[in-house]
Amino acid sequence: MNYRPHPDAVLRSTRHLSVKAVYLDRGFYNSTCLGLLSTHNYAYVMPIVKWGETIQDELNRGWSREIEHDLAGEVTFPVFIDCVYQQGRYDEHGVARHGYAADAPFIDTPRDAREHYSKRFGIESSYRLAKQSLAFTSSQDAGLRLVMFVVSLLLQNSWRYLHWKYVAAPRRGGRRLWNWSFTEFCEMTLRAAWTALGVRRSVPANQSLDDRFFR
Repeated sequence: MNYRPHPDAVLRSTRHLSVKAVYLDRGFYNSTCLGLLSTHNYAYVMPIVKWGETIQDELNRGWSREIEHDLAGEVTFPVFIDCVYQQGRYDEHGVARHGYAADAPFIDTPRDAREHYSKRFGIESSYRLAKQSLAFTSSQDAGLRLVMFVVSLLLQNSWRYLHWKYVAAPRRGGRRLWNWSFTEFCEMTLRAAWTALGVRRSVPANQSLDDRFFR
């Protein structure tokens, strides 16, 4: 029996969800997008693009600070300039300055902007990893496809918990994570499901197979 969730049930289950913040890449850095975010009162963080001499000059001097910047004379927004020491990373030294266009109640300092935007990379990594356990379907039902994606995320979260709780070795200074890939975990889960559900892998034949069944 195929289960197809009713669209109203899917809507009721998602009514309590809300967007806390929007983390965007440089491709969305334009006056139109920034204007829409401001109009709809969305909290957002995105890295800026060095368009114009004004912002280039701001990013080439000074220490961490917050400034007001206007883009194309159409929209004005706060920019947090975060300064970090390179310390020889990528064979570079000195101070690196990164600018973030950010307007959110939980961002008060340039460091807040950098740390919150860094969450975006974790989200992208989780999304790519979830594809390894995502079930394939030709169904166009958005509810069913959402359920499959949620299951893949639950598998990933289970793997991370088990990896940290039972596979990692306690030691001074933090646990040591032993190699246990997500692919191997999915294979173990699949074998356990086959065993629990009694999946049949062979069918007895009443006569021997002829040469057509062998390569």
